[in-house]
Amino acid sequence: MTIGTLTVRGLFLAAAVVSTPLAAPAVAMAASAEIFTPAFSHVALGGYDAVSYFDGKPVKGAPAFRTEWKGAEFRFASAEHLTKFRANPAAYAPQYGGYCAWAVAEGHLASGDPLAWRVVNGRLYLNYNAAVQRQWAKDVPANIARGDRNWPRVLR
Repeated sequence: MTIGTLTVRGLFLAAAVVSTPLAAPAVAMAASAEIFTPAFSHVALGGYDAVSYFDGKPVKGAPAFRTEWKGAEFRFASAEHLTKFRANPAAYAPQYGGYCAWAVAEGHLASGDPLAWRVVNGRLYLNYNAAVQRQWAKDVPANIARGDRNWPRVLR
């Protein structure tokens, strides 16, 4: 039987190729990256300077001031910010690897938007978008506690 230019046999073959064991590790690895980066990129925080959030306003980093941490590239607006991050990356990197804090609290992963952010008790949290952030903000302590319990288990 033909559907458009594909045959039913061709559809079954395509499904078989996609579901082979060789395809599975690539999907699992992408889903379990400890630091969120968009597809086809390894730049964390959308290129925003992680240290700048702690100054009260995120600013874009520059490729000239970059470092790798946990498999992702972090960019900074200045050599001073790069030095601060390198001295203590865990203090500046987003919690839950930059995944949405609300999603992690709920037990799954979603991308974090670098412009939907909040620093709480010296830690940077991102949310999927402003609407999700408002939901997360209704009970920040409980959501952080649930997120901490779920992290990093949600990566599996």
